Amino acid sequence: PAVLSCMILFCSCGVTTDEVTAIPTMPVPTSAASAAEPSETTVTSASETAASSEETTLTAASETSAHELHTAPDAEMIKISEPSCRAAAMYCPADDTLLYADNIHVRTAPASLTKLLTASVALKYLSPDTVCTVGTEQSMIGEGSSICYVRPGQELLLSDLITGMLMASGNDAAYAVAVNTARALDDPNMSDEDAVSFFCGLMNDFASEIGMTESHFTTPDGWDSEDQYTTAADLIILAGYAMTVPEISSITNVYEKDVVYYSGESNTWHNSNKLLDPDGVYYRPDVTGLKTGTTENAGSCLIASFEQDGRTYITVVVGCSSDDDRYVLTLKLADMIPE
Repeated sequence: PAVLSCMILFCSCGVTTDEVTAIPTMPVPTSAASAAEPSETTVTSASETAASSEETTLTAASETSAHELHTAPDAEMIKISEPSCRAAAMYCPADDTLLYADNIHVRTAPASLTKLLTASVALKYLSPDTVCTVGTEQSMIGEGSSICYVRPGQELLLSDLITGMLMASGNDAAYAVAVNTARALDDPNMSDEDAVSFFCGLMNDFASEIGMTESHFTTPDGWDSEDQYTTAADLIILAGYAMTVPEISSITNVYEKDVVYYSGESNTWHNSNKLLDPDGVYYRPDVTGLKTGTTENAGSCLIASFEQDGRTYITVVVGCSSDDDRYVLTLKLADMIPE
C-alpha cells in the first residue's frame, strides 16, 4: 500500500457557520453528514445486462491503508486567509505529496461528497450494466433534497443511476443505488430500511479498507445525520480512489449528458460542479472533476481535480460559507500548483 509521505504547506482557514439548505434539525456535536445541493437532471444510455456480483480489486493507488499524513519539518508556511473554510487541502498523487493543508483532521459533515463512496461501493460489487429498479426507497430521501428526477417503477442501468447521483447530485438516485446493491448481495426481499442499513455497513467497511480511518457514514446520500462525519484527510483518500474507477472518472468530468433509461424514459443532467461549466464564471479547462456538496452541517464543499502537464492534483475544501467561496478558494489552491 502506498503511504502518503507529505510535504504540507499550511493555510489558515477560519471556521465558518454552516450554510443552511433545507435540512432537518438535530445539530451534530462533533460533525454530521450532508446532502448535496440541488441540481438539474440527466441519465445514461441503456444496454440490457443481468445483475452481476463480481467484485473488483482495489487498485494500488487506493490501497492507502491506515496511514498518517506527515508534515515535512521544513515545509513552507503559506496562508490563504480568504475565503474562510473549515478545512482545505491539495494533494498530488504522482508525488504522493500533500502540497497544502489546513485542519485536515478536523471532523466535518461529508455532504454529497459521500456519493463518491456510494458509487465506489456499488461498483465494487455490481456490474455497471446491472439493471436497477427505482422503488419505495424514494420515500426515505430528505425534504428539500437535490434530486435527478428518477421515479418509482423506472428501470436504469447502475451506471445511469450513478451518473444522476454524481452529476446532478441526486439523493433519489443514491437511495436507489443503495437499495438495489444491498438486495442483490443479500436478500431481495429485505425492507428499504434494512437495505439502506446493510449498504451503509458496506460503505463503512469499504472506507476502512481504503484507509479512511477518520470517517463514519450512516446515509448513502450524505444527508446530515447523527454520527456521520469525515475529514479532509479522508476525503483526499476517497477522491484518490474514485479517480481510479473509470465509471466514476468518466462521469465526474462531464458537464452535460443525455441519457436513455433502460425502461425507455430519457433525461438530461447537468453537473453541479461549476468549474466544468464552459459558460460559467468559474470554468477551468484543466478541471477533470469531481464532486460538490452542501448541507447545513457541512457548509459548501468541493472536491476538485486538475490536470496540468500530465499530472493530477486533487483539492478539498469543506465548510465554506457559500458556493461562491468554495470555488474561489479552490481556484486559489489551483493557482498554487507548481509550474
